[in-house]
Amino acid sequence: MINQVEITLPQYRRGFHLITNELVNRLPKLPEAGLLNLFIKHTSAALSINENADPTVRNDLLSFFDRHVPMEPYFKHDLEGDDDMPAHIKTSVIGISVNIPITQGRLNLGTWQGIYLCEFRNNGGQRKIVATIIG
Repeated sequence: MINQVEITLPQYRRGFHLITNELVNRLPKLPEAGLLNLFIKHTSAALSINENADPTVRNDLLSFFDRHVPMEPYFKHDLEGDDDMPAHIKTSVIGISVNIPITQGRLNLGTWQGIYLCEFRNNGGQRKIVATIIG
């Protein structure tokens, strides 16, 4: 059986945001065993699974990406601002989807794993995530 829902997240500021609970609370009942695919419908934000306990990890990730993919005046694609092309590059590096196993009706994440919204725009707006549950 396949079930699919679209979840609209509120606008987040630029950065890495732990959204695990927000997503889990909006998912339908999960099967006993299966797979959850999360797909973000945007080209300037990404999804990742990473450290869920220490918030300095999120700050360090933001610092790393801002240092290595800065807003540069030589980017030609800047129709939506100086953060436009850097956001697309960062999204390409991290990716737009994650897969998580479902075991005993729950997401089978590791002890220190959480789902991140990686927001790369200063004003990205609401973000839409398609959750596909296979099980």
